Amino acid sequence: MILLKLLLAHFIGDFLLQPKSWVKDKENRKIKSPKLYFHFAIHGLLVLLVLMDIQFWPLALAWVFAHGIIDILKLYVQKDASKSRWFLIDQLLHILSIVLLWIVFFRPEINLSSWLNNDKLWIYAIALFFLTRVSGIVIEVLMSKWSKSLDQNEEASLDNAGRYIGILERLFVFTFVLTGNWAAIGFLIAAKSVFRFGGLRESKSRKLTEYILIGTLLSFAIAIATSLAVLALIQMV
Repeated sequence: MILLKLLLAHFIGDFLLQPKSWVKDKENRKIKSPKLYFHFAIHGLLVLLVLMDIQFWPLALAWVFAHGIIDILKLYVQKDASKSRWFLIDQLLHILSIVLLWIVFFRPEINLSSWLNNDKLWIYAIALFFLTRVSGIVIEVLMSKWSKSLDQNEEASLDNAGRYIGILERLFVFTFVLTGNWAAIGFLIAAKSVFRFGGLRESKSRKLTEYILIGTLLSFAIAIATSLAVLALIQMV
């Protein structure tokens, strides 16, 4: 519960109590921005607030220091083209820092060996890796002969958009199957069809329509097959 409270304090400080004007001021003025230090102070106060004990001031101070180092690093390293990537890196480092401080200050009993020896953990891990990385390459290879026949002069899409859409849809299907929500898969297919219909109608490309349809069905089939395999393996362990 203490870890959850610390995470809540972080999310409130970074997303609720940090106006966009502060973010822009920090990006423009960097360490010269007063908003940067107001932001650090808010995080320290939030830690004391969620824990409701002034005796945790060393933890609040340590968190302000760790949060400050990460934020300053991000301000000086990120570029306009890499803001999205550094946003994710920044949040990941903040969460890791919170977990580390939680371990240092509260010394919770963490049995890592029991986690690593949990067969279900490894089944989920390999399934997620397969759905996010391996299956995308498999689909790309299987459809390579058709992708070459598409008109290269058509309007370009966003960089790697198709890859990320495929990863997200396979993760959705994976979650829906594991939770028994098969009807949600039909809703997902219908929603994707609605968004695709207008673009395909405007492009008037039969090849593109068939290519997207085959890719979508192949992506869903792989996700469903992987999910069913995971369910079968979990029942066996």
